[in-house]
Amino acid sequence: MTGGCGNKKKVMKKTLFLFALIVLATIKIFAQNEPKLMLPIGHTFYVVSVQFSPDGKKVVTGSWDKTARIWDAKNGILLHTLEGHTDWVGLAVFSHDGSRIITASNDHLAKIWDASSGKLLHTLKGHTDWVNSIDFSPDDSLIVTTSSDHTARIWDASSGKLLHTLEGHTDDVESVIFSPDGRWILTSGKYDKTPKIWDIFNGKPLLKLEGHNGFVQSTVYSIDGSRIVTASWDNTARIWDAATGRLLHTLEGHYSWINSAVFSPNGSQIVTASLDNTAIIWDAESGTLLHTLKGHNSSVITAQFSLDGKRIVTTSEDNTAKIWDAETGKLLHTLKGHTSSVITAQFSPDDRKIVTASDDYTAKVWDATSGKLLHTLEGHTFVISSAIFSTNCSRILTASYDGTAKIWDASTGKLLHNLEGHNDFIISALYSPDSNLIVTISGDNTARMSRGRLLRHVSP
Repeated sequence: MTGGCGNKKKVMKKTLFLFALIVLATIKIFAQNEPKLMLPIGHTFYVVSVQFSPDGKKVVTGSWDKTARIWDAKNGILLHTLEGHTDWVGLAVFSHDGSRIITASNDHLAKIWDASSGKLLHTLKGHTDWVNSIDFSPDDSLIVTTSSDHTARIWDASSGKLLHTLEGHTDDVESVIFSPDGRWILTSGKYDKTPKIWDIFNGKPLLKLEGHNGFVQSTVYSIDGSRIVTASWDNTARIWDAATGRLLHTLEGHYSWINSAVFSPNGSQIVTASLDNTAIIWDAESGTLLHTLKGHNSSVITAQFSLDGKRIVTTSEDNTAKIWDAETGKLLHTLKGHTSSVITAQFSPDDRKIVTASDDYTAKVWDATSGKLLHTLEGHTFVISSAIFSTNCSRILTASYDGTAKIWDASTGKLLHNLEGHNDFIISALYSPDSNLIVTISGDNTARMSRGRLLRHVSP
């Protein structure tokens, strides 16, 4: 068990998270009349996790009401309620083949369920504090869990047997990533500042990525799994050899905390975003600073490559986004028009457009080549939490703390559907794999599924 200080920190985290949600809930923005396209599906406390099955036929939700629920994605019918946890269910995740679901809870347990029958298959006992993250191995044979008890654990996914306890972290283990080939596990907790790589076969620590002296904000594998980049509040990012753990390069050049570091799609470059008002492009092989992207007048929140890797879009608290040439670092376009911080930006799957979302309650669509403003998506009455393209690039889905989600025509900017029915802030909205269905989760304790017509109305 964690000691007194650890318990205080845990209570503080739980209290602050609950307080933040309660503050948002007090806004009391209610849905308008005649709910359209929406199917309410009810929990009795906040829904904090949602995922479509790989084939898009089911949805699983996890809730602070201590349950997870499986739903038919076609008609919204509740298929199974997964009961047995005695505290919040923070995560519910499908296996890659869609046959099983694993849930993680603050009751120190994870549970494996049959996705077809809802039957409890195994309870994974061993952690002595909250289970923070869970994942299946790429072949679905193993499960790894991480916990605030400073450990991660590897389990046999078929039998639920504990195979290995991964000990060595000195604080909460908050995230886990399998290497692309499934041979190694990368665990990280921002507070102990030292990501670790483990052998999945014997559970032994292979490598410690030691060197940061500030919180580690992100940890990412390259596409081929050969390298890892970490970003830290010590103002540096670091590139590591994933096979040996050897520090290859320390990326120094920022003068304040680094929010993120990501590889380009082909793995040749890295871009970092920082509170020092800049982003920096680095050579991923040599660690050389290639270009400092200067021009923002406030913190850079995000920096993302286009899917072809030729451009970068940055967002900032200075109310703008900017498009940069990834090879030369040249500023191509400044996307002006928002009147508050731009919190997200996403290229369309064909790289032809960009959608930005802002604290000014609007989203905007831009031509990614010319930087021209194409459409302003107006209609939300509070902060937009996300804006994403459908897989075929034809639609944009926005979600807002005003309790609504909206579907827009990406070509005309016309509002197609107003997804009403929630009576509290929307936490998340996502498309199904084929983009034909949408699921939203809200602070009103419900998730709702929608498509181009009203599916079914079920009282919570």
